[in-house]
Amino acid sequence: MIDLATERKTTFITPRQREVVALIAAGCSNDELGVRLGISPRTAKAHCDTLRQKLGVRRRRQIPMAFRLLTGEDPLSAGRSWLAAAARLPR
Repeated sequence: MIDLATERKTTFITPRQREVVALIAAGCSNDELGVRLGISPRTAKAHCDTLRQKLGVRRRRQIPMAFRLLTGEDPLSAGRSWLAAAARLPR
């Protein structure tokens, strides 16, 4: 998948990208990401593409696991404070 020993030191995940990872881990589609983040689905896809490249994975569904392996953090708690507020939004 990725060489974690070297990638851990060089990959920086922004706070916004952590929100995206948390929403992907929660099962949100690009359309749902867009609604919850106030962006278009196309911009949500661009965030996913950037994360896939940074984390060295091929598939969107691998992003949360790669994030966990890289950072040691639970993807669902990565954006926990923000997710609590977003949970109140209608789906």
